[in-house]
Amino acid sequence: MRFDPAYGPFAAAIDASGAALHDLAMLAAEDEIWLLEKNPPRHISGLVRLKQAGCVQMVAHTVTATPLRFDIVELGADDAPEMLALATLTQPGPFRAHTHALGHFIGIRDQGRLVAMAGERTQPDAYVEVSGVCTHPDHRGRGYAGFLMREVAARILARGNIPFLHCYATNTGAIALYRSLGFTPFQTVTAAAFSAA
Repeated sequence: MRFDPAYGPFAAAIDASGAALHDLAMLAAEDEIWLLEKNPPRHISGLVRLKQAGCVQMVAHTVTATPLRFDIVELGADDAPEMLALATLTQPGPFRAHTHALGHFIGIRDQGRLVAMAGERTQPDAYVEVSGVCTHPDHRGRGYAGFLMREVAARILARGNIPFLHCYATNTGAIALYRSLGFTPFQTVTAAAFSAA
């Protein structure tokens, strides 16, 4: 199965059998697919591996306090073009035209312009993924990302769910930031992107 490409590139197979991997390859015919697994298959017939990277999956059971306060705006369908433009510029991870519809997103505006955002993506069982966290390059260093992540995580916790996120294992600076917010490493996973051969 896979997400509709307008929402995201993520896909998965029920197992690593030849039949399941064949069906997975068929899903990449129209658009690249991303697998996020403990150990993605080394080779899938009919697909070309575009990239692969180790990631740390982190969870939070509480969030730390911060003295920072910014005006938050709730983001929705009317904001989708701006959200996509910000994500395209900053590359927080896969973000498509309708990714915003997978969960709640919030942002910070400066003179009407969206300059930072964070929200939710996948929601397996009791867990809700914090994702789409990005800040326009002209507005970095002000604490926007950490502030928005705390707010998103606090809202998830208030609903009785557990916030989690993914970070490239090599991004030690981001991992340190996420630890300061209350996230702790849970497990390592591998992100791999494939396209049709």
